[in-house]
Amino acid sequence: MLKYLLAGFVFGIVLIKAEVLSWYRIQEMFRFQSFHMYGVIGSAVVTGALGTWLLRQFKIRTMDGEPITITKKPFHKGVPIGGLLFGVGWALTGACPGPIFAQIGLGFGAAILVLLSALAGTFCYGAWRDRLPH
Repeated sequence: MLKYLLAGFVFGIVLIKAEVLSWYRIQEMFRFQSFHMYGVIGSAVVTGALGTWLLRQFKIRTMDGEPITITKKPFHKGVPIGGLLFGVGWALTGACPGPIFAQIGLGFGAAILVLLSALAGTFCYGAWRDRLPH
């Protein structure tokens, strides 16, 4: 458990130093006023794509020796709807799920309301999942 706590602590420091927790940086992104956030997100996409390619290319296995499988997920009409809701929430609150905890740790009191709202949204999704477009 300690290694996960340490990993989260380091991740929070990286988020702080990269200035991706700043509401102003996020607003600059959504208003197309700065490249900063696009650079951070773009480098994460490139790193993830390269990592996935390396996993497949070299048939890397888990620490237990099991093969790593990456299955394709089907596209459905709920994906753009959920993406739009996520983007609107991100633009309004200045936080996506990961940075919420780092913002709370920095003392941004409003982030507690964002966390409670995210939890309520997750609860509602679970309760209404069968009636949503999948």
